[in-house]
Amino acid sequence: MEGGSSSEQKSNQKGKSIVTESTESAEIKNDDYWPLSEKPYVDMILTKSSVKPIYQLYLPKKMNKELPFAGALVVLTCGRKKWDLFYGGAKSTYKFSSGWRKFADDNNLKEGDGLVFELSECSTTKIELRVQILRGDLPAELIPEDVEGKNSDNPIIID
Repeated sequence: MEGGSSSEQKSNQKGKSIVTESTESAEIKNDDYWPLSEKPYVDMILTKSSVKPIYQLYLPKKMNKELPFAGALVVLTCGRKKWDLFYGGAKSTYKFSSGWRKFADDNNLKEGDGLVFELSECSTTKIELRVQILRGDLPAELIPEDVEGKNSDNPIIID
């Protein structure tokens, strides 16, 4: 099998099957998820203000240290598609301005979805980020009943 691992079944002298595996490099066939590299990344959970109707996304401080202070054009890559945005830097309190709405709408982002931004390239004129989207809409049967704040019998208590 080209570009992936394959298994082959053979028989030994006693008629029993032996499974052998080739050691070809495996490729990820799903473009939406990939292992992170050694490059800087941040993960975040989208809040209500990150999506409809406000569409404001502030990057975590950890990533701001890696990006140009004055801001720059941004290319977000998610799957096989690319979106052009602008990162405002310190002048806009470290948020994406133009283009974020289109990315959010095109990917049907919702409050509670997780995003992983991995920095691919960064200069004073251009930033490239790879994005993984982790959907936050878990089925009700997978959410434990005893989670704080899930119901009035188990409220969130702030000391």
